[in-house]
Amino acid sequence: MTFLEDGNHTAVAEFILLGLTDDPVLRDILFTIILCIYLVTVSGNLSTILLIRVSSQLHRPMYFFLSHLASVDIGISTSVTPNMLVNFLVKQNTISYIGCATQFGSAAFFGTVECFLLASMAYDRFVAICNPLLYSTKMSTRVCIQLVVGSYIQGFLNASFFTLSFFSLFFCGPHRINHFYCDFAPLVEISCSDVTVSVVVISISAGFITMITVFVIVISYSYIFITIMKMHSTEGRQKALSTCTSHLTAVTLYYGTAIFIYVMPKSSYSTDQNKVLSVFYTVVIPMLNPFIYSLRNNDIKGALKRYLGKKIFS
Repeated sequence: MTFLEDGNHTAVAEFILLGLTDDPVLRDILFTIILCIYLVTVSGNLSTILLIRVSSQLHRPMYFFLSHLASVDIGISTSVTPNMLVNFLVKQNTISYIGCATQFGSAAFFGTVECFLLASMAYDRFVAICNPLLYSTKMSTRVCIQLVVGSYIQGFLNASFFTLSFFSLFFCGPHRINHFYCDFAPLVEISCSDVTVSVVVISISAGFITMITVFVIVISYSYIFITIMKMHSTEGRQKALSTCTSHLTAVTLYYGTAIFIYVMPKSSYSTDQNKVLSVFYTVVIPMLNPFIYSLRNNDIKGALKRYLGKKIFS
């Protein structure tokens, strides 16, 4: 084990990730399952991006946001999954100090961008249903680009806060992280320095992002549901709702899991439960999003059929 001297502290140069389990049989099973999930995640989201790019019928704001959401889902999964897979194959999985900081910051970056993209998509649905006559103006190409760029800027800022907080911590032993990736809670547990400032900075940053994005989503859907209830046509209501169900499902899965991991009191669930929720949050949800948006979206299913038809008969 390598150590670094830093003033009065002896800081570790690498960490040991304990992973999900020590059972060799279970490790082999989980490796196979998670590898399959990762391959489906990458292929499914790449297919979504390519389909949106090549189908002129999908060149609309909602699918512009969806293509970036698919890119971010690949990023979230890639920041965590490859290292987790290595953990299943080796007896002791180590990650360098810089590697841990990079993984920590990457997860924060992609997680933040996803929050703002989901909020942007909620705003898009609000304009489409509540102000359809102004949709082309309020959701112009310029506005969409500004919303996406703003999402990435917020992701960079939040990742910067998270990374700086990581570098403010000293780790003088033990150097064993009871998780499958470098997350904030297990890092704080093994830190031998005062973590008060880091916890406050992370809490304020994460709290601000959650409050802003959830506020936009809740307000948008409040107006959407009010507008739908005022519609006289049952068919019109069903059509309007059908354009929102995929997004609502994705929002519920993403924020629901995130709240359990980062908001619920730590005494209410065990470390093992936290790991399972983290797997769902970082590995499973990125795989599910392409299916959520394709299986319940007639535009995407229609575009896929047309694209496959051209390939088959060309």
